[in-house]
Amino acid sequence: MRIVVAPDSYKGSLSAVAVADAMEQGILAVFPEAEIDKVPIADGGEGTVEALSTATHGRIVSQQVIGPLGQPVEACWGVLGDGETAVIEMAAASGLTLVPNEQRNPCITTTYGTGQLIQSAMEQGIRKFIIGLGGSATNDGGAGMAQALGAKFLDSAGHEIAYGGAALASLAAIDLTGLDARLSQSTIMVACDVDNPLCGPRGASAVYGPQKGATPELITKLDAALQQFALVAKAATGRDAAEQPGAGAAGGLGAGLLFFTNAILKPGVEIVLEAIGFSRLVKQANLVITGEGNTDFQTAFGKAPVGVAKIASQYNVPTVCLSGGLGKDHEQVLKHGIQGVMSIIPHPMSLDECINSAYPLVEAATARLCRLIAVGKAIR
Repeated sequence: MRIVVAPDSYKGSLSAVAVADAMEQGILAVFPEAEIDKVPIADGGEGTVEALSTATHGRIVSQQVIGPLGQPVEACWGVLGDGETAVIEMAAASGLTLVPNEQRNPCITTTYGTGQLIQSAMEQGIRKFIIGLGGSATNDGGAGMAQALGAKFLDSAGHEIAYGGAALASLAAIDLTGLDARLSQSTIMVACDVDNPLCGPRGASAVYGPQKGATPELITKLDAALQQFALVAKAATGRDAAEQPGAGAAGGLGAGLLFFTNAILKPGVEIVLEAIGFSRLVKQANLVITGEGNTDFQTAFGKAPVGVAKIASQYNVPTVCLSGGLGKDHEQVLKHGIQGVMSIIPHPMSLDECINSAYPLVEAATARLCRLIAVGKAIR
């Protein structure tokens, strides 16, 4: 029996790598001769670097960059097993978790560190990128990223503007003569699972600003600044990116990547599964086991387990989803290629117990699943 183990992380308790390890132990307890392919996955958000680096036998690089508040932070990015592709989570350099609650202010936070990660990878000869959006502390439209890569953002007096979303209100011109020429030689796939435009009632400021510390008054100010940024960036690049789906992701970093690079925005799980060669693995399998922290009706809207099942179903390989919890209308996933869904929880227990015992719970639940499969195989 050949089984592909392809879980997402159980956020708050186990990384995708740890979940895959626990599932492997559960399988071997029942099917000791099973051939197991472990491919921890992610959807472009937190854990993508670790999952892709592990699944492709790549490596992780750590470096110091300018964080969202303009102070040094340590950030990690990955190199896939092909040695040619970098995987970057923007949150590692410009994320909300890097900013204490009392200091959250999207008027001043910057994506400069994300640009430094891109530049560092290019200096190592890399020209293929996977960049995960999500978890940002910023609302600067990717201006900081572009500044780190050599672009100059100027006010009407020809002076460079400050970092942050509010400063974009004074933007009069963008000088691209110093923009790193290696960007034009690079392929950049952006993992983006939202379709928000840059500005307006569904834009970066209005939808995501509040969680970053923006008051209603600041949201109006920041949205106007992004509108100014969009006008000037269009004039400088000849590209009209502001209304494209996903432009508003990560405080407008989606737009910044579309304006200043050759970026293509795609659903995160599609990019991740393609990068790890999931189709090649699954077509040789008898079973796929996936999972996530909580499965509910939202999973059906393209989250990682459904992305896994979609590919597995093309090869008539059944997929079972083993999750930390089952929420409202979780049965919806059964309409999207998943044949079975189970919780790892064997009896009532507190959330803290579940989190603290997640590894053995996943291992034991996988063993229970495999025993049921063994019974099914024995039925004539």
